[in-house]
Amino acid sequence: MTEHIGTTCVQGGYRPGDGEPRQVPIYQSTTWKYDTSEHMGRLFDLEEAGYFYTRLQNPTNDAVAAKIAELEGGAAAMLTSSGQAANFFAVFNIAGAGDHIVASSAIYGGTFNLLAHTLERMGVGCTFVAPDCTEAELEAAFRPNTKAVFGETIANPALDVLDIERFATAAHAHGVPLIVDNTFPTPIMCRPIEWGADIVTHSTTKYMDGHGAAVGGAIVDSGNFDWEAHAEKFPGLTQPDETYHGVVYTEKFGQAGAFITKATSQLMRDLGSIQSPMNAFLLNMGLESLHVRMPRHCANGQAMAEFLHDHPKVRFVKYPGLPDDPWYALAQKYLPNGSCGVVSFGFTGGRAAAEQFMKNLHVAQIATHVADARTCVLHPANATHRQMTDEELAAAGIAPDMVRLSCGLEDTEDLIADVAQALETV
Repeated sequence: MTEHIGTTCVQGGYRPGDGEPRQVPIYQSTTWKYDTSEHMGRLFDLEEAGYFYTRLQNPTNDAVAAKIAELEGGAAAMLTSSGQAANFFAVFNIAGAGDHIVASSAIYGGTFNLLAHTLERMGVGCTFVAPDCTEAELEAAFRPNTKAVFGETIANPALDVLDIERFATAAHAHGVPLIVDNTFPTPIMCRPIEWGADIVTHSTTKYMDGHGAAVGGAIVDSGNFDWEAHAEKFPGLTQPDETYHGVVYTEKFGQAGAFITKATSQLMRDLGSIQSPMNAFLLNMGLESLHVRMPRHCANGQAMAEFLHDHPKVRFVKYPGLPDDPWYALAQKYLPNGSCGVVSFGFTGGRAAAEQFMKNLHVAQIATHVADARTCVLHPANATHRQMTDEELAAAGIAPDMVRLSCGLEDTEDLIADVAQALETV
């Protein structure tokens, strides 16, 4: 029987047997006991499945990762300590010193910094292209050493919509995978794998958790990219790994298991960005209501965008659900049932008006967060994107007076009333 996505939200990843716990158990243990050293040796050699140290794998984490894989329509998944760790692992699992990636310029500021600066110091170059770049500009961004293309389904906070099919086609023409961060829409509103994405990442801290309770991330592998067909580009997957006695991941774990197994056994082993079992448990609690919460977030976001659209003190509104938004057509294609609860807008009074507006909100709270049950607001140029230059801000679609308003689950009328009274003060 094929389940609807709401049933997967509630019951995916973990089905208890007779007399077993109804709720996903929290395996709050660092280690597992074995009767013989030989048994543990087989685990360390990847000859046998099992658990021995939570830094690599944990049953709680695996159950929740399996649910997220089901939700995205992927073959395998893993949890990480944060969304940033998920994006880093997804790229670094296939790109190293001397390699290159192509990325959309309209992405979260922390991810931009990761790709433009931190990975560059590790020898991985990045060429950024506008999400609406021409075919010639996109083609020119690729190099012989390009290993992946990266973008966000809905850019944070610019709210540009990635043309997933277009970027996937370009990536595949050059024999590399498309990695898509699907944090804002979640698989409830968009499943990038169905449009050609190969790897999907999430900051589970946001809508998936939904309550600002636990930081986390996830990586989902579609299982669709043929690493062996481009073996020379991905030696880490297609050639022997001497740190595991010469295992070849694509041969031993197949197209559907190679990417996640390598990320777990290599990167998690060496870098240790594991999500705690307690955080995974809290994440699962959020996932159980994701299909109920997302339509409400989207409804509040749409109503707020429509209210702000014609307000005399508002200079612009960015929301892909507005008919005159430049990304409306792509949103109708990829996000026909709604996008997210985040609205970005600027002020006729400039940056000073933005700061004054935020001071006078009551229901919405200033917080370095987005996409949870409580409405929150942030000034990106002064916070999450503070490290970017004016030129980089412009390329990312972020104006100095832009405010990012994340509509929560409160009554729509109360949210609009709060924003209306704060606008009266500027």
